[in-house]
Amino acid sequence: MSKTLPSHAQAVIVGGGVVGCSVAYHLTKRGWKDIVLLERKQLTCGTTWHAAGLIGQMRATSNMTKLAKYTAELYAGLEAETGQATGIRQTGSMFVTGRAERFEELRRSATMARVFGLESQVLSPSDIKGLWPLLNVDDLIGGLFLPTDGKANPVDVTLALAKGARMGGAQVLEGVTVTDVMRQDGRVTGVATDHGNVATEVVVNCAGMWGHGLGRLAGVNVPLHAAEHFYIVTEPMAGLAPDTPVLRDPDACAYYKEDAGKLLLGAFEPVAKPWGMDGIDPDHAFETLPDDWDHFEPILEMAMHRLPALETTGIQVFFNGPESFTPDDRYLLGEAPELRNFFVAAGFNSIGIQSGGGAGKVLADWIVDGHPPMDLWDVDIRRMMLFQGNRYYLHDRTVEGLGLLYAMHWPFRQFETARPARMSPLHERLQKAGACFGELAGWERANWFAPAGVEPRYEYSYKRQNWFEHSAAEHHAVRGAVGLFDQTSFAKFEVQGRDAARVMNTICANEVDVEPGRIVYTQWLNERGGIEADLTVTRLAEDRYLVVTSGTSQVRDFNWLRRHIPDDAHAFATDMTSGYAVLGVMGPNARALLSGLTDTDLSNDAFPFATSREIDLGYARVRASRITYVGELGWELYMPMEFAAGVYDVIVAAGADHGLKHAGYHALNSLRIEKGYRHWGHDITDEDSPLAAGLGFAVKLDKPGGFIGRDAVLRQKEAGLTHRMVAFKLNDPEPLLYHKEPILRDGRMVGYTTSAMFGHTVGAAIGLGYVDCRDGEPTADYILSGSYELDVAGTRVAATPSLKPFYDPSMARVKA
Repeated sequence: MSKTLPSHAQAVIVGGGVVGCSVAYHLTKRGWKDIVLLERKQLTCGTTWHAAGLIGQMRATSNMTKLAKYTAELYAGLEAETGQATGIRQTGSMFVTGRAERFEELRRSATMARVFGLESQVLSPSDIKGLWPLLNVDDLIGGLFLPTDGKANPVDVTLALAKGARMGGAQVLEGVTVTDVMRQDGRVTGVATDHGNVATEVVVNCAGMWGHGLGRLAGVNVPLHAAEHFYIVTEPMAGLAPDTPVLRDPDACAYYKEDAGKLLLGAFEPVAKPWGMDGIDPDHAFETLPDDWDHFEPILEMAMHRLPALETTGIQVFFNGPESFTPDDRYLLGEAPELRNFFVAAGFNSIGIQSGGGAGKVLADWIVDGHPPMDLWDVDIRRMMLFQGNRYYLHDRTVEGLGLLYAMHWPFRQFETARPARMSPLHERLQKAGACFGELAGWERANWFAPAGVEPRYEYSYKRQNWFEHSAAEHHAVRGAVGLFDQTSFAKFEVQGRDAARVMNTICANEVDVEPGRIVYTQWLNERGGIEADLTVTRLAEDRYLVVTSGTSQVRDFNWLRRHIPDDAHAFATDMTSGYAVLGVMGPNARALLSGLTDTDLSNDAFPFATSREIDLGYARVRASRITYVGELGWELYMPMEFAAGVYDVIVAAGADHGLKHAGYHALNSLRIEKGYRHWGHDITDEDSPLAAGLGFAVKLDKPGGFIGRDAVLRQKEAGLTHRMVAFKLNDPEPLLYHKEPILRDGRMVGYTTSAMFGHTVGAAIGLGYVDCRDGEPTADYILSGSYELDVAGTRVAATPSLKPFYDPSMARVKA
């Protein structure tokens, strides 16, 4: 390929693996011709060349599954389009297990596949034997078959995408190394290479395991780390047919693929070997890492039990090569928050081949249209915190991350490595109180509290876990007395300046030009009317606002805020997250407890709901905000970090007389689900309408000056709704919901649950989910007149629908 480097390009893609070539291919499909892809050595030479080539389509969410399905369809048609073979073959794939817990997981996966429109079959041991005659099935209890899955040749797929990109006008240049990323005024302006500079409006980081370093050149956080990945290839194996399904035996950490009559056996072992801690040689290409038979031997021993033919079949290749992993095992996609028009598609956690087509398509759409084409929060790079680019953190997390791909995907499972990273100033006090901590965005958060004599440690299950009753007691304390939550992990921003009110009222869908001391619940909408953020805004002064949002959304929401402050506006945003601790005092006894600790009048008349004031508490000046996410009378208390311990001690000391109990985030979730409070990222996303979500009350269509997304919401209102958010309570108190359970109306699937939790006050599991109304009317009469069931791991359970919260629908307790 030519090395003639142009002086300018509309977009420069860095990295010639399957993902980089896919982005180039899809940009040309969108009409962009002036595209340059730069590969430092040869196409596929990083990790693509040694990928196993598995094409699986079942992912954790509907949109991720859609992208995987698109990938399979794309690869199937590439040869006809480009003349380059891809080796794609639809063999199906199969999961097997001998564990009851894993079989429940597989049955739940089968119901999810149904939700996502993916064909699936739950298998018996005899079914498994029929599909894989060589297997030992004596200790298996079942499996799952996905007949439209398959396999492909990774190098051939990549070459087909590259050829398709060149046919569309793109240049693909090998032997060109990017040495710097040029930028000005917060935007990318070009790249420097060892062959000269290229001016460009868009740079796409598809550099794979070099993506972290390329990001640092641009001042962009790209948290990923390489790990050693092992597989063997046997001599030809008798009886192994070309159409043998891809096999996954996650209990044994192994996958199996027929490969030209031979067997490829690979592993995702529970304790991985991070690689490249000191940086990766830029000359690394088509290289393998040293053998480690001691590391792989346990995998091979388990595999010989499952596939006895391995005992008599020689091993032709022992392979060890690096692949990149992210801190949460989900890839990184989208525009970097630090630098406009610098996009990332990297860190694919061993699913680059099966994700490459879909990821390339949606990123190309994002680049061309200026926004993602669907909800991509699962993989959005803006979910990553700055500290997660720390090399020591990445090294330690990668030890665990690789193996989690095949570990049990337990509800509420917590990462165990690279902790603690971020801690509240109350951490040690909560630990002494029996806290069992989970991790969210790096924060150590008390998820539940163990009573005396109980170890604060998770025992995972799909049934009631060991903390269920303890969290129930916390829940009941909040409903009946008062609970204390550490909510320091909230993201907190301040917006200041003489134009702050005008700017905030344009960004917020609700009216926030209110009197100082008022709290407003609002959404931030995009131009399409989707929900970008769900948060509260408190007016602190005429020229000053406090924005409080979820800890997971800290980077995303701050980025949205900064980018929507006009250049000529006198308004300035500051991320105050690390400056303030937050305590939630919630429950009917909250007023009595706090009134004994401050001289401020906390009566309903003097301190009504949605009011925020500074009060004296302990030795601190505390901002007390009367707001709730649990559906009870209560206050969120904001204070500088250094005052948190003293304020906490005062509250706890006085709390015994009022029935105070520590409460964790599992209780908070069960409390909020009873009230029907939405959870951004699950119940509402950037492609969901506030009208369909039942949040129209927080959208002020007639406020002066309008707001971002107003016209789209008006169009939605005029066109009418096609679906609505509905709450469901199971009629049977025993089953548990976790989300993604199919919703059936009169026997027909009309949606799935978006979030769920057991409601301890109502005595049954509750789920929220959108119900498709296209066969009827989006009216209460239509929705509530149907007979509903939820599919729980293949069993249909009758459920009661409601368009109102199951608990305190009139908000009498909140406003007491």
